[in-house]
Amino acid sequence: MAKLTVEIVTPEKRILSVQADEAIVPGGRGLFGVRPGHTPFLSLMEPGALTLIEGGRRESYFVAGGFVEVGNDKVLVLADAAEPVAGIDVEGARRRMTEAQERMKGMSAEDARFELEQATVRREAARIGAASTARA
Repeated sequence: MAKLTVEIVTPEKRILSVQADEAIVPGGRGLFGVRPGHTPFLSLMEPGALTLIEGGRRESYFVAGGFVEVGNDKVLVLADAAEPVAGIDVEGARRRMTEAQERMKGMSAEDARFELEQATVRREAARIGAASTARA
């Protein structure tokens, strides 16, 4: 049976290069699955869990957004940041999210830092969600 080659790359390094039966990706318009033979395309990714399925075994990685390119049985994930969900410090993520929310309370939407804090809240919430889903 044909396999996908899945690569996760960040600006700092290649996180992963493996064979898989299926990849489930947090696309810009929701989750989508990719199997061998999938039509080539390019998509934005939202922060969330990227799940790889190989022989019935699931392994998940948090991706902090970016792009994914699919073609010729290859899934190239160009992520802003990525990490195995098993390594996520959920309490640390909750703390960073709460701190960013507190800082936002004293800002207007026009404040230059507001968007940065809002992005921190979205990223940490997605990390917590990815870790919770993988551990359930």
